[in-house]
Amino acid sequence: MEKLSIAGLLVGLAGVVGGQWLEGGALGTLLQGTAFVIVFGGTVGAVMVQTPFRVFVTALRMGGWVFTSPLDSPLELQRLILEWSNQARREGLLVLETQVGKQEDPFIRKGLQLLADGYSADKIREVMAVEIQTYEHFRWASARVWEAAAGYAPTIGMLGAVLGLVQVMERLGEPSRLGSGIAVAFISTIYGVGFANLLFLPVANKLKMLIQQQIAHYEMLVDGFMLIANGENPHFVQGKLQGYLP
Repeated sequence: MEKLSIAGLLVGLAGVVGGQWLEGGALGTLLQGTAFVIVFGGTVGAVMVQTPFRVFVTALRMGGWVFTSPLDSPLELQRLILEWSNQARREGLLVLETQVGKQEDPFIRKGLQLLADGYSADKIREVMAVEIQTYEHFRWASARVWEAAAGYAPTIGMLGAVLGLVQVMERLGEPSRLGSGIAVAFISTIYGVGFANLLFLPVANKLKMLIQQQIAHYEMLVDGFMLIANGENPHFVQGKLQGYLP
């Protein structure tokens, strides 16, 4: 659980709500259903127009990474690589085929299978580099969905503000009904800027950082696979992998 992400979101919301309270404003003023529908619905719709279905769905799933990181510990990856290195040195590379089905990550499964099949270190690097490149391009496209939402939300908020002012103009002869239109106008702007800067943009940046970390982990795995393929001593493998650890 990424406690800092949860704490950051709560602190950001508390700052906005607390500021409203300190100024003597009613907290209920910030809860405006019409403004929420305009801003959130309009932003999601705009993002859906520009994004392929598979990328959009993956982006939604990746949003959970901000609060529950999917990354393996680099120490755990190092331990696994050393375990495979020792096994291969004692019993030969073919023994690693028994480890393939135990791994959940398809990247690790593929690397172990290449080792068990006896491919050279250069061939393994060549194949796994394509895997890393494909992973990077697809995940970055998914992270940019959140970045796009951060770009659209303030503009949609301005659209909501204009719609609210249109309502005000239509009700000039009914002073008692002007308040709802003015509320939509101002709260829409708050929602647009708030969603963009407290949610969408931070999520996009956090996802990019996690993608970079995952790629670094995959690079460490590829180096480990190559060292095992070359039959290097496990102590040398451990020393080489130390450079990847924070």
